[in-house]
Amino acid sequence: MENEMRKAGQKMSLYMGVTLSFILSLVGTLSSGHFTFPGWLLSFACSTVIALIIGFAVPMGKISRDLTEKLQLDPQSVPAKLLTALVSDLIYTPLITLAMVYLAYRQASAHGASISFLGMFLPSLLLSLVVAYFCIYFIEPVFLKKVMRDIQTERKG
Repeated sequence: MENEMRKAGQKMSLYMGVTLSFILSLVGTLSSGHFTFPGWLLSFACSTVIALIIGFAVPMGKISRDLTEKLQLDPQSVPAKLLTALVSDLIYTPLITLAMVYLAYRQASAHGASISFLGMFLPSLLLSLVVAYFCIYFIEPVFLKKVMRDIQTERKG
C-alpha cells in the first residue's frame, strides 16, 4: 500500500511537473512578445527539469494532507482543493518563473536590451502565479483520478 502511494505521488509529480512546465513556458514566451519555437522549447525543457526536481524533492501530497488536516478541512471539499492548489502554486511557480525569466533576461541582455531583471520578473511572476493556480486547481484532480484508476488496474492485473 505504501509503495502504491509512493508510485502515485511520483506519477502525480511527473504529470503535474510536465503540464505546468508546458503551460508556464508557453504563457511566458507568448507574453514576452518575442515567441520563437526554439525559445519556447528551451524554456519548456529547463522548466520541466526544475519542476521534476521540485516534484520529486518536495512531498506535495503530504504537505497538502497535513495542512488540510491541521485546518480541519474535508480533503474533498472546495476549500481544501483551493488550498492544495495554492500550496502547489506557491512551491512550483516562483522557482520555475525565476529560472525562465533569468534565461530570458540573459538572452535579452546579450542582444543589447536594456531592461531590469526585476522589471521582467515581477509581472511574469504575477501572471504565472494566476495561470498556474487555475491550471493546478482544474488539472490536478483529472491526473489524480487517472493515477488512482491506474493503481486499481495494477491491483487487478
